[in-house]
Amino acid sequence: MVSKEKGPGEQATAARSLRPERSHPVTLRDVAEAAGVSTATVSLVVNKKKDARIAEETRQRVKDAIRALGYRPNAMAKTLVSGTSRFIGLVADGVATTPFAGQIIHGAQDEAWKHGYALLIANTEGNGELEQDAITMMLEYKVRGILYSTWFHRQTDIPASLREADFVLVNCFSPEPGTRAVVPDEVQGGRSATDILLRHGHRRIAFINATIPAPAKDGRLQGYREALEGAGVPFDPELVMEAYPDQEGGYGATAGLLKRDATAVYCYNDRMAMGLYDGLRDQGLSIPDDIAVVGFDNQEVIAAHLRPPLSTVALPHYELGAAGVRMLLGLDEVPDGLAAKIHCPAVERTSVRAHARS
Repeated sequence: MVSKEKGPGEQATAARSLRPERSHPVTLRDVAEAAGVSTATVSLVVNKKKDARIAEETRQRVKDAIRALGYRPNAMAKTLVSGTSRFIGLVADGVATTPFAGQIIHGAQDEAWKHGYALLIANTEGNGELEQDAITMMLEYKVRGILYSTWFHRQTDIPASLREADFVLVNCFSPEPGTRAVVPDEVQGGRSATDILLRHGHRRIAFINATIPAPAKDGRLQGYREALEGAGVPFDPELVMEAYPDQEGGYGATAGLLKRDATAVYCYNDRMAMGLYDGLRDQGLSIPDDIAVVGFDNQEVIAAHLRPPLSTVALPHYELGAAGVRMLLGLDEVPDGLAAKIHCPAVERTSVRAHARS
């Protein structure tokens, strides 16, 4: 049997026959033809115009045709008609690339989906031009509103274009009257961190605060003082130190801490506590036998994997994102100060043990 090579045209035809056929989107006209009505009638049924004078039997015939053909309405066309969409925007300066703060996106996405919205996310890395383009794009898509988020809790300036939308600040705030925001309750978090140590019998508790000005620095110190006062323990300013809020800062604070004869220490964040662990070990000291340690943030890659695992207070990133969506949709009551403070839960592990009171 002699085989015959296919020519270029035959090869192309054969190749096409092996490819799956692409289906074309079903149009209003397709539905109208299947139901035996005009495209205007289909449009009225699709857009749920209940006051339109269409017989119930005709409505049902159109609905049956829609189901049978798998027709999907054009979301952008509906957006142009209604003036809004089922999208919520989220503009962040670094949340998407920060492992623990990425929970803000997760919380916002879950909450938005629960209420029938999808999230449009733009991670700007602090680039002003990119931020402007992202907000403009979201406005063009007529989003229901925009969440504007920063990866750490701070005061922020509101971009001019953001004022064209309904918006909520997440993990940041503005002193501008009428601005809605959701932020972590730093004061409550500071109380909770100190309370862990107080409940275990410690009374000489040091606090290593950050050197960098921030709402967290002031709030966590205030919470520390309130917890001491509530337990009847006099505040001693000598027990408050400052260090750069990273591992090297915690390590460098070790010598100063040991001079203060504290039985326990509360660190501004988990990275600082990680450095302190190393410093205390270098001095031949054991945690929690010689000194108890508590951190703040609950960075899982740090806190849960130190030895011993670190007791800490969690920053509620997931709930910040979810609460931002609820506030945007008007589902949560807006507090008098227009900034909702989200509870920071304590996470107790084994870096603290009972201490006999002196």
